[in-house]
Amino acid sequence: MLHIEIISVGKLKEDYLKSAISEYAKRLSKYCTLQITEIPDEPIPDKLNENIIEDIKNREGKKILKAVKKNNFVFVLDRKGKQLSSEEFAQRIDDLSLGSVSSIRFIIGGSLGLSEEVLNSANELLCFSKMTFPHQLIRVFLLEQIFRCFKILNHETYHR
Repeated sequence: MLHIEIISVGKLKEDYLKSAISEYAKRLSKYCTLQITEIPDEPIPDKLNENIIEDIKNREGKKILKAVKKNNFVFVLDRKGKQLSSEEFAQRIDDLSLGSVSSIRFIIGGSLGLSEEVLNSANELLCFSKMTFPHQLIRVFLLEQIFRCFKILNHETYHR
């Protein structure tokens, strides 16, 4: 069974997001093993400049890279990444799982984004939209798309 891990900066605080994530985790248990790893976010001061932003991203990045195990396929979610349709995403996951990949990691950065080191560590950059969304909400989007992916691959009703 494919192992999927989502490594995300920041702790979820909103109950409605926790509820959605719990629901998708339950649904996904039929198709894969799922692990969600939360990396503590760095405090953001009221006054920011580029040096402070880079420092925060680098500190969070080191924590992320520490959590990423070697020999896993890593997707990093980033606005500069490739946009895929749900069908293309499903095909990509299928191709990876039919190959030698048994574990896939997805990395979601904090509110300031990701360090260059994390971006460069990715096997692939993936973009959900050119729009900006709260990083906590992206977790729900990602889980929904992973669930949709398995429904597509198993020719089950859900995807239209």
